[in-house]
Amino acid sequence: MKVDRLVSIIMILLEKDRIGAQELAERFEVSPRTIYRDIDAINMAGIPVRSVSGVGGGFEIMPDYKVEKKVFSAADLSAILTGLSGLSGMMQGAELINALAKVRSFIPADKARDIELKANQICIDLSPWAGNRNMQPYLDLIKTALRESRLLTFAYADQHGNETARTVEPYQLVLKGSHWYLQGYCRMRQDYRLFRLSRMAALQIQDETFAPRAYQTPLLDFSEALETVQTEIIIRIHRSVMDQVLDFCDYGHFTPDDAEHYIVRFPFVENDYYYNILFSLGDSCECLEPQHVRTEMKRRIDKMVRLYS
Repeated sequence: MKVDRLVSIIMILLEKDRIGAQELAERFEVSPRTIYRDIDAINMAGIPVRSVSGVGGGFEIMPDYKVEKKVFSAADLSAILTGLSGLSGMMQGAELINALAKVRSFIPADKARDIELKANQICIDLSPWAGNRNMQPYLDLIKTALRESRLLTFAYADQHGNETARTVEPYQLVLKGSHWYLQGYCRMRQDYRLFRLSRMAALQIQDETFAPRAYQTPLLDFSEALETVQTEIIIRIHRSVMDQVLDFCDYGHFTPDDAEHYIVRFPFVENDYYYNILFSLGDSCECLEPQHVRTEMKRRIDKMVRLYS
């Protein structure tokens, strides 16, 4: 069964009021029996297709499932296509294929080229460059648990490497930056927690279901809290690490020092995470001030030297 043929049939059914099995068979150069199998597969994917017998009969998508094309402007369709295409790189599945096919079916023929051009002007690719393990099996399990209100169990390692066994009521999948998180009610902690999927192991979906609680959405924007603890330090960097530093501050914080270096006003919080950011830049970065941050970096470097002595 060819996926591209299924997607094409979905688009045709969304576009037309009704079409016969023989016409579809001739269009795709397959037998009517194959078309009937395709229609069964489309129904199983959740798109309601019914067969109408008699003169003028054929296949049609249930009227309540269709959306009036005029609801969406060209800008709306371009934005939806851009977002769905970017998400499809991280979450595969029939629902995304069907959503893309349905959105494309809303595009009038005379505007198709312009809308596709606008949609392709922005590329959203949320998948990592390298490294990160494949999250798709975990995403599929969590989506099933969310849909069926079933408990999840897994081993979870915190930022210090301490591992605990968790039983969680799942409530939301969260994509923050380039990382997936599960927001759920942890029965061990008796509270809502945000779990990073890359820190999970042995994820299993349980037969036991749960009655959903009053849901507490996760706090995802820490900008106001950061303003109260964040300070600026002065660092001198080599131009080779400029892209890495730009992930944390904009170009307005850079002042050329010579042909190869910049002086940067760098936002900083005195914790392990931010010190490790500076260390990740290696000998291409030097903290100039304040003095106590320089002293702390030297202490940490000395400790590392002793480790390798």
